[in-house]
Amino acid sequence: MAPTTAGLAPAWGVRAPGAGRASHVDPGMEYQGTTVQMAGLYPFVAGSGAPTIGTPIGRHMLWGEVVCLDPLEWLRAGLITNPGMFVLGQPGVGKSTIVKRLITGMTATGTQALILGDTKPDYTRLVEHLGGQVIRIGRGLDRLNPLDSGPLGTAMKRMGAAETRQLRLEIRGRRMSLLLALCALVRGRQIDNPEEVVLGRAIDVLAERSEADPTVPDVLALIEAGSDELRTAARARNDGEYRRRVDALVPTLALLCEGSLRGVFDGPTTRPLDLDAPAVSVDISRVAAAGDQLVAAAMLCVWGYGFGMVDAAAVLAEQGLAPRRQYLGVMDELWRALRGASGLVEHADALTRLNRQRGMASVMVTHSLADLDALPSEEDRAKAQGFIERSAVKILAGLPPRELARVNEVIRLSGPERDLVSSWAAPEAWFAGSVHPGRGKYLVKTGERPGLPVALSLVGEERELYDTDTAIRQAQP
Repeated sequence: MAPTTAGLAPAWGVRAPGAGRASHVDPGMEYQGTTVQMAGLYPFVAGSGAPTIGTPIGRHMLWGEVVCLDPLEWLRAGLITNPGMFVLGQPGVGKSTIVKRLITGMTATGTQALILGDTKPDYTRLVEHLGGQVIRIGRGLDRLNPLDSGPLGTAMKRMGAAETRQLRLEIRGRRMSLLLALCALVRGRQIDNPEEVVLGRAIDVLAERSEADPTVPDVLALIEAGSDELRTAARARNDGEYRRRVDALVPTLALLCEGSLRGVFDGPTTRPLDLDAPAVSVDISRVAAAGDQLVAAAMLCVWGYGFGMVDAAAVLAEQGLAPRRQYLGVMDELWRALRGASGLVEHADALTRLNRQRGMASVMVTHSLADLDALPSEEDRAKAQGFIERSAVKILAGLPPRELARVNEVIRLSGPERDLVSSWAAPEAWFAGSVHPGRGKYLVKTGERPGLPVALSLVGEERELYDTDTAIRQAQP
């Protein structure tokens, strides 16, 4: 470009071939606005304040910046008070997708994922891809012993005398808690106090007689035999009185061995949990079709076994016998387990209440708060609502206005937040290939802070690994 006398090209460009000369130049448009409206152009603006700690879960729908989430890291940073998460949304909006993104990201940074009861299964392919362990519970498949000491029993072998005595009491308490919950499930109500005393003594006798873990058939056989120890525990003066005391308990235990649960919880555990696996999924999809009672029993056993694994790892770490680990526990289809019988909510509440001390984040997933109405008693419904209130992080996917009115009683939402979440619940268009308007969109709420609207986009292998509709497409003619 030939220079002018002033050293600058003319306003319309240099008059020469290929020099970019313009015959006419329009004046530039002038805009005025606040820094909020012109945030993309103004150089001194602040973002939304979305945390950049944890796994990237998407972009802020207003500001475009990356939003990250990791309940354990957020807890350490003081952003939340506990590592509990609750995911709520309609079917098909991507609830499992954001959970899978968290699993992928958190396992990459050393957190072990525990999918405690996969009913579909939704998580098997991802866990196998991550090099984790998949246990398939069902008739003719893997079996889970409700009375298995599990990782706690393994840890006990490496402890001193005082620690061993303490762990024995902990294992006994867990066995009793789970067996009482299973008995309540098959009976439809909780067992009475004299029966509980007999059950406890039977477990003690079996533990004293053998180093091997007792099974439910072992407990049933011992109670039917009616040893002197059990008659004393039952406060029975003779055999006839003892039989009357255990008259209802025997068929209850028999149902765990001979009823619809036969072949699932009536023998030794076939595949123990791997403490060193980056992720563990317990697939109970084969028993899901057998009804809510079997699903509830499977979930209770899986929860008890999984939380026992976490506690065992914590005990070993405290003794300097293993590295300290942290976990992400996923409890999907939560209400299918809790509505099995009255009192099961209390059992789940006891398992999850101490997650902060365990170094464990928990994710509970369900479709609607209306699921609470299916729980057996008002007390159960109140305790179940406590799961939501106690979770520091709530993730809302597409929900209709009527559901949001109920959610607002538990999670304070502003008017714009309700409008945004309800807009994601609008029906799809009536043509093939249409996508749900709320797919991959979430509102992340913590405390009284304004929610973070996030849009998640899948990348690379995520599209295949997170897909929950593969079975439907494969079934097409």
